[in-house]
Amino acid sequence: MSRLKKSSIVSLIKKGLRVDGRKLNEYREITIIPNYIAKAEGSAYAKIGGTLVIAGLKVGIGTPYPDTPNCGVITVNAEFVPFASPTFEPGPPDENAIELARVIDRSIRELKVIDLEKLAIIPGEKVYILWLDIYVFDHDGNLLDTSMLAAITTLLTARIPKAVIKEDGKTVELNKEVSEPLPITNKVVTVSVGKVNGKFIVDPNIDEEQVLDCRLAISISEDGRIAGMQKMGSGTFALNEVIEAVKIAKEASKTLFDKINEAIRSIRK
Repeated sequence: MSRLKKSSIVSLIKKGLRVDGRKLNEYREITIIPNYIAKAEGSAYAKIGGTLVIAGLKVGIGTPYPDTPNCGVITVNAEFVPFASPTFEPGPPDENAIELARVIDRSIRELKVIDLEKLAIIPGEKVYILWLDIYVFDHDGNLLDTSMLAAITTLLTARIPKAVIKEDGKTVELNKEVSEPLPITNKVVTVSVGKVNGKFIVDPNIDEEQVLDCRLAISISEDGRIAGMQKMGSGTFALNEVIEAVKIAKEASKTLFDKINEAIRSIRK
């Protein structure tokens, strides 16, 4: 990006304006489509501005972790498809994809979005295994918020095959003719708040991300609890700035929850 363009973006933000006409605390247009992939147990298409993410859920049966023998298992993976951005490289997930997956995984676990104890089939031996895969297909800034929208909508609308224990009491099979929803206890979203010369902006687009001093990704439950925070970038947040960023994020999260609930209602009519 040219110095002139950077200077123009920063100058506008100082005045409380943005290049695309939004307010500092305003999201771009948001689109969510649940059940986007017919053959997945759960899936969702999420788009914020020009950033497009699709998430899908696959379900299997396996053994639990030794330290949580009575709980099901969820694994979150993220992949940045190379054609989504000139900065994405082919090959295994890079550190940015791994960080994104970890933030989403941690937020889901911290709030206990899924009651994993209800995913135990034979406690200590057989449990449901959930693979939540996130694919970024177009990068126009704010990958994390978009990915979380796709991930949480996938979980909220997923239906998993019913587990059937055979007569020997040890063999378990999935009956794909009968499905049931995941045991969901809460909803969570992530709001990314960027800092530019002491000003805060929500949902930075790809150009704005290049002028940020730093960014704070704040994961919030629907009832207003903080599930986690991830600071990105080389700049710093003072304590009072963190408090202000959390306040902004809590207010902005209402837009995301409204969009999720609206999308879910659309498939239940």
